[in-house]
Amino acid sequence: MTHSALQPGGTAVVTGAASGIGLAASRRFAEMGLNVLMSDRPGKALDQAAEEVAALAGTRAQVQALAADVSQADQVVALRAAAFDRFGSVSVLMNNAAVGSNPGKPWENPEAWHALMDVNLWGVVHGVQAFTAAMLSSQQPGLIINTGSKQGITLPPGNSAYNVSKAAVKAFTELLAHELREAGGGVSAHLLIPGFTHTGMTGSAEKPDAAWSADQVIDFMLESLDRGDFYILCPDNAVARTTDEQRMRWSMGDIIENRPALSRWHPDYKDAFAKFMEG
Repeated sequence: MTHSALQPGGTAVVTGAASGIGLAASRRFAEMGLNVLMSDRPGKALDQAAEEVAALAGTRAQVQALAADVSQADQVVALRAAAFDRFGSVSVLMNNAAVGSNPGKPWENPEAWHALMDVNLWGVVHGVQAFTAAMLSSQQPGLIINTGSKQGITLPPGNSAYNVSKAAVKAFTELLAHELREAGGGVSAHLLIPGFTHTGMTGSAEKPDAAWSADQVIDFMLESLDRGDFYILCPDNAVARTTDEQRMRWSMGDIIENRPALSRWHPDYKDAFAKFMEG
């Protein structure tokens, strides 16, 4: 079965569509017969990606590329206007644009922290605020897919700003899902939680053996949407779902058992964590 919002003739809007997961999603939506509005920062990469997707679609009329900075609300509103003007409706909104820069510790580089949050969190908020009312008004099945990260759940040390942004996306999407369910209208929200995925953020031209490809993530996403899953928790070639689940249980236990924050990486809890993972 294919989700009712993913039918030929519908329209998908994808941000961060010039590469990685966004490009893989755009390709798959086009192959499924949807119109695709691809958005990213302006440049050659977006134009080339749109040509690639149009070739899969078999017609350039089915695909539009429009540069936008999702950190700017007015540009996302313009993206909505372009989508409805060109295609008449939107059945899928995939808020996928993100940056993976590392501004440092929580007390360092405030401007860089703001810049990252403006894209990774506010880009998602801007997308939801620009598109949701119009999607609900259509009274047609719709999907809002926000790209989070496992790092927004287990918070591994190393890039605090990225982790905070993705933790906020998780909370925002959970609340969005509830509000959409209460509102009715056939639009649902879903949180895509990729694992280690080979994208432009990976930092290597060759896909590491431990990573999934972006296409694998999208295959898993579509299977999960068909089941109606909200949490689309992707494994990868290094970490099985059972391992992810155990790590997440331990993280929640920090609160319940009043352990130190991020005790998984605390030297006093090293042995206890290892024993927990064995069980």
